[in-house]
Amino acid sequence: MGDDSEWLKLPVDQKCEHKLWKARLSGYEEALKIFQKIKDEKSPEWSKFLGLIKKFVTDSNAVVQLKGLEAALVYVENAHVAGKTTGEVVSGVVSKVFNQPKAKAKELGIEICLMYIEIEKGEAVQEELLKGLDNKNPKIIVACIETLRKALSEFGSKIILLKPIIKVLPKLFESREKAVRDEAKLIAVEIYRWIRDALRPPLQNINSVQLKELEEEWVKLPTGAPKPSRFLRSQQELEAKLEQQQSAGGDAEGGGDDGDEVPQIDAYELLEAVEILSKLPKDFYDKIEAKKWQERKEALEAVEVLVKNPKLEAGDYADLVKALKKVVGKDTNVMLVALAAKCLTGLAVGLRKKFGQYAGHVVPTILEKFKEKKPQVVQALQEAIDAIFLTTTLQNISEDVLAVMDNKNPTIKQQTSLFIARSFRHCTASTLPKSLLKPFCAALLKHINDSAPEVRDAAFEALGTALKVVGEKAVNPFLADVDKLKLDKIKECSEKVELVHGKKAGLATDKKEFKPVPGRTAASGAAGDKDTKDISAPKPGPLKKAPANKAGGPPKKGKPAAAGGSGSTGTKNKKGLETKEIVEPELSVKVCEEKASAVLPSTCIQLLDSSNWKERLACMEEFQKAIELMDRTEMPCQALVRMLAKKPGWKETNFQVMQMKLHIVALIAQKGNFSKTSAQIVLDGLVDKIGDVKCGNNAKEAMTAIAEACMLPWTAEQVMSMAFSQKNPKNQSETLNWLSNAIKEFGFSGLNVKAFISNVKTALAATNPAVRTSAITLLGVMYLYVGPSLRMFFEDEKPALLSQIDAEFEKMQGQSPPAPTRGISKHSTSGTDEGEDVDEPEDGGNDVVDLLPRTEISDKITSELVSKIGDKNWKIRKEGLDEVAGIINEAKFIQPNIGELPTALKGRLNDSNKILVQQTLNILQQLAVAMGPNIKQHVKNLGIPIITVLGDSKNNVRAAALATVNAWAEQTGMKEWIEGEDLSEELKKENPFLRQELLGWLAEKLPTLRSTPTDLILCVPHLYSCLEDRNGDVRKKAQDALPFFMMHLGFEKMAKATGKLKPTSKDQVLAMLEKAKANMPAKPAAPAKATSKPMGGAAPAKFQAASAPVEDSVSNTVEAKADLKKAKAPGASSKAKSAQGKKVPSKTNLKEDEDKSGPIFIVVPNGKEQRMKDEKGLKVLKWNFTTPRDEYIEQLKTQMSSCVAKWLQDEMFHSDFQHHNKALAVMVDHLESEKEGVIGCLDLILKWLTLRFFDTNTSVLMKALEYLKLLFTLLSEEEYHLTENEASSFIPYLILKVGEPKDVIRKDVRAILNRMCLVYPASKMFPFIMEGTKSKNSKQRAECLEELGCLVESYGMNVCQPTPGKALKEIAIHIGDRDNAVRNAALNTIVTVYNVHGDQVFKLIGNLSEKDMSMLEERIKRSAKRPSAVPMKQVEEKPQRTQNINSNANMLRKGPAEDMSSKLNQARSMSGHPEAAQMVRREFQLDLDEIENDNGTVRCEMPELVQHKLDDIFEPVLIPEPKIRAVSPHFDDMHSNTASTINFIISQVASGDINTSIQALTQIDEVLRQEDKAEAMSGHIDQFLIATFMQLRLIYNTHMADEKLEKDEIIKLYSCIIGNMISLFQIESLAREASTGVLKDLMHGLITLMLDSRIEDLEEGQQVIRSVNLLVVKVLEKSDQTNILSALLVLLQDSLLATASSPKFSELVMKCLWRMVRLLPDTINSINLDRILLDIHIFMKVFPKEKLKQCKSEFPIRTLKTLLHTLCKLKGPKILDHLTMIDNKNESELEAHLCRMMKHSMDQTGSKSDKETEKGASRIDEKASKAKVNDFLAEIFKKIGSKENTKEGLAELYEYKKKYSDADIEPFLKNSSQFFQSYVERGLRVIEMEREGKGRIPTSTGISPQMEVTCVPTPTSTVSSIGNTNGEEVGPSVYLERLKILRQRCGLDNTKQDDRPPLTSLLSKPAVPPVASSTDMLHSKLSQLRESREQHQHSDLDSHQTHSAGTLTSSSSSSTNIDDLKKRLERIKSSRK
Repeated sequence: MGDDSEWLKLPVDQKCEHKLWKARLSGYEEALKIFQKIKDEKSPEWSKFLGLIKKFVTDSNAVVQLKGLEAALVYVENAHVAGKTTGEVVSGVVSKVFNQPKAKAKELGIEICLMYIEIEKGEAVQEELLKGLDNKNPKIIVACIETLRKALSEFGSKIILLKPIIKVLPKLFESREKAVRDEAKLIAVEIYRWIRDALRPPLQNINSVQLKELEEEWVKLPTGAPKPSRFLRSQQELEAKLEQQQSAGGDAEGGGDDGDEVPQIDAYELLEAVEILSKLPKDFYDKIEAKKWQERKEALEAVEVLVKNPKLEAGDYADLVKALKKVVGKDTNVMLVALAAKCLTGLAVGLRKKFGQYAGHVVPTILEKFKEKKPQVVQALQEAIDAIFLTTTLQNISEDVLAVMDNKNPTIKQQTSLFIARSFRHCTASTLPKSLLKPFCAALLKHINDSAPEVRDAAFEALGTALKVVGEKAVNPFLADVDKLKLDKIKECSEKVELVHGKKAGLATDKKEFKPVPGRTAASGAAGDKDTKDISAPKPGPLKKAPANKAGGPPKKGKPAAAGGSGSTGTKNKKGLETKEIVEPELSVKVCEEKASAVLPSTCIQLLDSSNWKERLACMEEFQKAIELMDRTEMPCQALVRMLAKKPGWKETNFQVMQMKLHIVALIAQKGNFSKTSAQIVLDGLVDKIGDVKCGNNAKEAMTAIAEACMLPWTAEQVMSMAFSQKNPKNQSETLNWLSNAIKEFGFSGLNVKAFISNVKTALAATNPAVRTSAITLLGVMYLYVGPSLRMFFEDEKPALLSQIDAEFEKMQGQSPPAPTRGISKHSTSGTDEGEDVDEPEDGGNDVVDLLPRTEISDKITSELVSKIGDKNWKIRKEGLDEVAGIINEAKFIQPNIGELPTALKGRLNDSNKILVQQTLNILQQLAVAMGPNIKQHVKNLGIPIITVLGDSKNNVRAAALATVNAWAEQTGMKEWIEGEDLSEELKKENPFLRQELLGWLAEKLPTLRSTPTDLILCVPHLYSCLEDRNGDVRKKAQDALPFFMMHLGFEKMAKATGKLKPTSKDQVLAMLEKAKANMPAKPAAPAKATSKPMGGAAPAKFQAASAPVEDSVSNTVEAKADLKKAKAPGASSKAKSAQGKKVPSKTNLKEDEDKSGPIFIVVPNGKEQRMKDEKGLKVLKWNFTTPRDEYIEQLKTQMSSCVAKWLQDEMFHSDFQHHNKALAVMVDHLESEKEGVIGCLDLILKWLTLRFFDTNTSVLMKALEYLKLLFTLLSEEEYHLTENEASSFIPYLILKVGEPKDVIRKDVRAILNRMCLVYPASKMFPFIMEGTKSKNSKQRAECLEELGCLVESYGMNVCQPTPGKALKEIAIHIGDRDNAVRNAALNTIVTVYNVHGDQVFKLIGNLSEKDMSMLEERIKRSAKRPSAVPMKQVEEKPQRTQNINSNANMLRKGPAEDMSSKLNQARSMSGHPEAAQMVRREFQLDLDEIENDNGTVRCEMPELVQHKLDDIFEPVLIPEPKIRAVSPHFDDMHSNTASTINFIISQVASGDINTSIQALTQIDEVLRQEDKAEAMSGHIDQFLIATFMQLRLIYNTHMADEKLEKDEIIKLYSCIIGNMISLFQIESLAREASTGVLKDLMHGLITLMLDSRIEDLEEGQQVIRSVNLLVVKVLEKSDQTNILSALLVLLQDSLLATASSPKFSELVMKCLWRMVRLLPDTINSINLDRILLDIHIFMKVFPKEKLKQCKSEFPIRTLKTLLHTLCKLKGPKILDHLTMIDNKNESELEAHLCRMMKHSMDQTGSKSDKETEKGASRIDEKASKAKVNDFLAEIFKKIGSKENTKEGLAELYEYKKKYSDADIEPFLKNSSQFFQSYVERGLRVIEMEREGKGRIPTSTGISPQMEVTCVPTPTSTVSSIGNTNGEEVGPSVYLERLKILRQRCGLDNTKQDDRPPLTSLLSKPAVPPVASSTDMLHSKLSQLRESREQHQHSDLDSHQTHSAGTLTSSSSSSTNIDDLKKRLERIKSSRK
């Protein structure tokens, strides 16, 4: 018993798990009590038992189990966490409870299951119960069925899914156990109660006895609709309401609710689809073609059996349908026709919507076959076509049906009409829009006048059906000309019609014709309403009154604004009268006179033809008065206009009389019932007078009035034909002008474009320019309505004319056509219901497009062509496709009937040849444009296969497919694509490409739709599987698309759809849904069309006032709605609609405040990166503009929509500046709290702020700057680093504001620039500010210059970009500025630099004009009196600064940057407040004024100063001076004159005459030498360079070979050319203009010149070659870096390909490339890497690795590797983002190479520096792990190979060798390059010398360890230096020679100039480098000194290219330095001997 007491002490949950049954029993009892006590369903207590509930129900002891079940039931009922246990508990119940003998246990088990269903876990429960049906124990099966039955009975068929149950029913009926069969019978009866006859088909195959029993049971069931008796938790409120209603005695709503449930389940849905294509007889297609009818019959019977399956699997039935169609159309045996028709019926019924794609092919064939008389054939065909109709829409087959309506055979006409009638029955008002009804009614109206009675009856039936479906209001306009008898017949038919969808009171409303009907049903009202505007009443009189009658109060919410009946029907009635008058017979003159005399005064008629004009005038006045008083009904229009036309009629000579006459015509047209007959009498006269100066306007008014009476289309056609049948050009041009205007006033509907186009073409060909201009204006107006397709008709016009037309079209682009103000459209009601409005915009568009003349091309699509397209040989297939493209091109616009083409093209979409796939896609794109909206009917059979192509693995094919799909969607709208299962089937395919493209496409299209077909929900399960796809891109795209799916389907539906997912997936997906819910955009508003219509009297006055604000833009609907609320009386408010035809959701206003509580910036993971990628990949516009255009604003809006709260975005893009202020205030408030969000959207925020900089409102600007100050302070605290993208799209616009006239703003902007330096390197800011100095605004120039001074002062010279020299030259230009402030600022900045940098400034500035130089000198003198303390700080700062600049751009800046900013502040505050600063600046300003007042004195002193300064510094390479330096006489004119002079001079440069050429070059040199004039050359650089290298070619090929020519002349010409080029390439802005191609040719010319041995022999040849060297360097440094690099790569490729090219040539090109590689670290950011990588890719394509390795020299491959290696090093992994221009990246050798490199560099953790050769140290690294010794040696070699430790490494190696003299270091050296080996040997020798005291190396040489680094072999430098093939070392003479050259360059004299070695001799030696020359070190040192430790710290590339090319322009190193270097050289030489 001890045990007993033990368990008693345990807590409840442990008792429940105890092994003793008593303990468990006690535990369960206690648990039950606890459960009943807990009141709070969310109490934490529940969670304790979460894992135990399964044990409760599966307890092994039956007694205990009962108690456990009771406890479990209470738990499930009350615990909120119970849902988590569903799966395990229900499966426990099924397996361990349902098999218990005790009935109580089973009952409790069932109760638990039902309780789980009640807490919303129905699907999981059902799944477990269905699994239970597979159990072997019949007891369990019975219990499961019983549970399902109870669940269905209590919860209803909406909660319990019937499909899976019905699927297993037949199996249950076959069970051996009677209990199971009985239970199955019970559940079948229960199911029948819910879905009635839908259950019959699935059970048709069970045992007949059982079926009979079931039938008996079914009959007994009550007929009323069943209702659920138990509700889910979420529905229980509804249950309570129902009970209340029932107790109140009305369960109307309940009934209504459940009414929908009965037809909810469709039997078809419950069936299993059967696959029949594979079951077709093998020989089916042969048999169906057989000659014997019996064989054909056999084949058809086989199909008939298969298609009897009620549901068929989707597949490609095209061939089968084609075969059946052929039988129906062509077979002579009518029995077989009927059989084939039956097969088609079966297919259509079994496939349903999936058959839709074949409908278009079959319908015409069936309709034409109705000529058969045999009833069984006719019946079979009727069944077939009716079944087919249900698979498609009337819209899709309308073309085919209408085409057959004109058939001569009466039976066909009759049957087609009957088919139309049957089809209409399936339609509703919304699926039978006006655009469809119109053509059908027109065709049927012809039939009601047919001679055959059966045709007439059928047409009456069809029209009657239409009347019933859409109501009289919609059909009446089309029945205007029908007489009363026929109209009655139609109405009679309509009353008999029974509609499929049932129509409540559809007719009743229409019958009460003269009573206002406020409550029309939605269906008839909607259609009626939509069509009012198209009532083609030709007379506007009565219509004008209509709006006044519509005083039905504000329209009801949710219903269309029902026009007050009296108004609309009144119109209709008058219409009846008018129609009779419209077709007015022509009256004789006599009758007219009688009629006229009855209404006009007699004197008036007598004086009409009086010879005295005054009498005629008096007569006209009387005439006018009489008309003004006449009543409309009494006015005999025709008689009156005939009187006016009576002699002199339109030949009236007096203009006053004529004006009156024309005015009277207008009056008659407006006031009377004016018919076309009357119009024809006067129009001729009007056209004749339209060109008259005095009467023209009256004539136009009269025409407009007639157009209003007789409709514009008719009037316009008459007028145009009359105008162009006469010769008067004035009349023609004025007619065209009138028409342009009329179209704008009346709108475009109904106009015959075809007729106009031919007239317009005539006008365009007119000789009179006024006619042509008017025609072009008319085209512009038409373009507004027709769109770009209009241009197609004029493509064959002359280019000049076409360009005028294009210009006109361009003007119109982006404008929307004005709302019609005349004609019928203005009387339409403006309130339309949201739902029915959806299709309207499309219809409008289609009408216009339908006016375009379309060609029928089906006859050209011959069977030969189709077989060509399907041929086995791809070339023939291509021919076929070419033909198709040709046919479509020629036809321009085509009719939708294109025969067999769709199937043929569909086959090509999966062609194995990708080129043909692309061609097919292009054809399909053409087809979409050519067919226009009619392409809709091909979406299913051709559009969906295009989507399949989106899964192609090739990028370009996918892109083409996407373009095609977009082109189609543009024509069809999205509805067709989403309808049916096709789209979801595509998404189901597990192809990552297809999925990501398709989702991307949907994400783009869905947001633009206002509603979508319900079938969109079918895509959701696949969307969810995409969210978990293994491919990251697919997941990303799926996440992007989520919000847009949700926007249409709603969160509820989407969340419900997760039910079928696995639990883990479900949680993930739900989380994503929640996230998407926050980002869900609002549905787009109703089309603005509704807004733009004038309100007229259609809305009550109080409504109008409120609607005004809505017109602005869609984005402010929220405010507008709020205004509406305030503006209206409380009663009306809830029902009113906003002017946009949208319902005003009452919720938004309540929600608005709480909405604003959330975060304003939503963090979208990787959002910013994606945006940058898009911008890089040019998917979106680059943020770069002078003023922001609309497309930029729209783009920013779109980008913001996903990451900025909707309400804030509305404020940010509001048209009113006060809203911007609000937005900024909110952003300031949220700045601290939402740091992450702000940083995530930083790029967008900055872009939005740049837009604010363009606003004129100062308060917004001040607010924006305030925000920016706070923002950048925050960013620097967060240590954030601005990205390049953010900087470049913001800083330039901020700098614009530096020039603001207001001081406060300028101060703020400077403060912001100051703070920006904390988050963005000053060196990168520098170029932006430098760009600002080029502004036209002098304030901006001055401020920017000040700012530059501050940057230099705070950060030192390192900030000057691209080099201090260039930057200072630019700044110095401003010393000569017109504006005093700018001059001062420039001088101050340069003085700042002087303070930091000393005298070197003068060298960097370059040549200044005397005046400028004197000002500067003066200023510097003054500043010297007060030496600044800044330079001292500078020194300390330098190292930190360098480290910062070189640090990776993405590193967050810390530490030093902050110190600097404080210094920067200091400097800035000084510049801002001169009093506080050192007084230097102020003094300068004073001095400058003095200088300006007294220029003379300053001038006197200047020259000496300049000489003194510059003599020492500059001693440049001697460039041969052009000897003829005479300034050309017309040089000054040349400058004043424009480009033409320059063009002329440039053309002379290439002259064959040397003197002419020299003359021209001299003149150009003059221009280039003077900085202020050099700009004139801009734009002519390529031209000049082309002329130059043509001249070089001429010299090389012609002059040099010419014996007679003096060689001096040639040298002179050369020196002119080179001098010129050097001048040119010193001006960077000009040098950058040179394009790639030109640079390539130029380099070719220069290198050829360097290698020209003939020049060496000339006296001054060496000098020329040296100068060329210098020039080459200039070209390399100054040209646009992308262009020159690209040029060199192409040149190298060409030189390697050209067999004739000398190896030296390629070698020199490579040396240039090495030079470029050296420059890369500084230029990498300015290079367009994508382009360079494309060039390298092409190079590698032409020279794959294998081919390169076969080259005699290994340099090409090394050069390439070096270049790539350097790029990789500089860009890191990002380099792989720059392969965008390469088409097939995956096939590119380049990408593979880069990936290898990246991997390699990642692996090399030991030494990240890329200073190791590929073969050298990295290999050593790999092999060095064998033994410790090896490790030690490897370590040493690693040091030698690294930049920092090379000295230390060599010393260690020396020690090691001494210690272990037998140590073998050979293995470490043998794989390295020659260069590396000799470098190591030499290093060891130097150490040996030092140790043994053989002369210490003086430290003064400045060759520090750091310096030796320059020789460390790198991939770059392996190929440098000079030597010969055998690897012998070069004699010292070479070094001597070099040193001489160096001396000369550094301004030190060499005694004899002539003994320099010919450079070519140096170049000629192949550069296999055994030794690194010491001059390498010298160069490196010197260049370092020159660039003041700022530039290349990389090793020198190539000594002899460097020195021969004169890198060292001028150096500040002193002569002592040179002497030291000389000694050092001597020492090295001696050691070699």
